[in-house]
Amino acid sequence: MEIAAVLVIIAILFVIKTVKVVPQQEAWVVERLGKFHASLAPGLNFVVPFVDNVIQKHSLKEIPLDVPSQICITRDNTQLQVDGILYFQVTDPKLASYGSSNYIVAVTQLAQTSLRSVIGKLELDKTFEERDIINAQVVAAIDEAALNWGVKVLRYEIKDLTPPKEILLAMQSQITAEREKRALIAASEGRRQEQINIATGEREAFIARSEGEKQAAINKAQGDAAAITEMANATAQAIERIAAAIRQPGGEQAVQLKVAEQAVQAYGKVAQDAKTTLIVPGNMTEVSGLIASAMQMVGTGKQVGQ
Repeated sequence: MEIAAVLVIIAILFVIKTVKVVPQQEAWVVERLGKFHASLAPGLNFVVPFVDNVIQKHSLKEIPLDVPSQICITRDNTQLQVDGILYFQVTDPKLASYGSSNYIVAVTQLAQTSLRSVIGKLELDKTFEERDIINAQVVAAIDEAALNWGVKVLRYEIKDLTPPKEILLAMQSQITAEREKRALIAASEGRRQEQINIATGEREAFIARSEGEKQAAINKAQGDAAAITEMANATAQAIERIAAAIRQPGGEQAVQLKVAEQAVQAYGKVAQDAKTTLIVPGNMTEVSGLIASAMQMVGTGKQVGQ
């Protein structure tokens, strides 16, 4: 019975040493008699018991690595406290086991030194503006060296950039001054635009008034011209009618009577003026002679018209 129990125990140990079940996204490094033999893939694997030995188990997942905070000096001699996080992945289990005694420590140290080197080439303002460039340069510097360790660096992100308190106060003052400057510029631009709008409005109003006055003058001139034309036409028609009436039988007698009436009226108006001295002709036949002269002129015009 004791021998059977020992054989069962030996069989169980043999199975445990022979069968290896590797989880998904892991790789196990196996040495045979102290020398690298193989990397076990996920799933069921068999090894030689007591000859093959699993020396290291690597996760093939993306691993976030917190890079400790450190002091970096910029190009303009300003101290910055910087911390970040690094994302990497084991791509070659063999190199990860034999390329470095501790690839995690190696990657961490290299990330810190690369970050100091990159920030040392930039001025303080650029470090805040060009985080993406800093991250890309750090990744490029680490990834080149990490190939020998079987590690692929995926990305690096700066979590925080903290300058000294004095620099922070100076930056805040600068930001405040810049904002006040922008506010003043915006206010002056607003006043300038307001003045431009007022001037433009006044100019357009003046143009509109002048156009209105011009059109009014044109309309008045056209109205005056039309009135004069109508008056001239009416006068011409009246003259034509008078001339036509004179040509009718009894027309000359009517004209004589009208001229005599007007002459009498004219004498009457002159006589009404107290300051006017009226000299009445001694021979009233002179009045009839005046009428006869007027009628002679009317007759002459009649002959010319015919």
